[in-house]
Amino acid sequence: MFSFIGDFVSLMNTGGLVMWVLFVLNLALWYGLGYRYLTLKRGTKGSVRRLVEKHEKRGAEQKIRGILDKAAADAVEAAKVAKNLGKKPRNFVIDAMSPYMMQTGTYSTLVKTIVVLAPLVGLLGTVIGMIETFDALQSSAMFSQGNSISGGISKALFTTELGLVVAVPGLIAGKILDRQEERYELEFEQIADVICTKDEV
Repeated sequence: MFSFIGDFVSLMNTGGLVMWVLFVLNLALWYGLGYRYLTLKRGTKGSVRRLVEKHEKRGAEQKIRGILDKAAADAVEAAKVAKNLGKKPRNFVIDAMSPYMMQTGTYSTLVKTIVVLAPLVGLLGTVIGMIETFDALQSSAMFSQGNSISGGISKALFTTELGLVVAVPGLIAGKILDRQEERYELEFEQIADVICTKDEV
């Protein structure tokens, strides 16, 4: 275990401070992706209309699963409150679902920012490494230490490699979750339409 940690620290130190910055960005990226994945789990099957009808019939006794189920339950309750007050339900329903709409977009900006930023940080690390390599070559320090030019360049490229390793999976996973978020936005609108259409007829 300690040897693994030592090897990891040694590998990270080959790219300098930039490698640690990329490591922190990677942790933040996967925290954001993990949070989004857990938040965007549907938790229930079936159409929006069946989901709304289920909550209208069974009410508080119905078991709640996932964010869409919670939004539908709160929307049905909001519509009942609006009906008791003699108000149009649409505004009440939308207000009830707005926290869930905001929740589906949580950490979306963070993920997109890190996906764009990671390759640039990696490139910065490579540029810094190349400058250090040629400075050492100019002062003949590389030859005195027994290092070659290719060895110095390969170390400098570690940061670019890590930047791409951070960004590419994050880009793919982020796009998949963005599509899921768009689906939820559409289903939230459908929930409002189903509930309000029934009350307006």
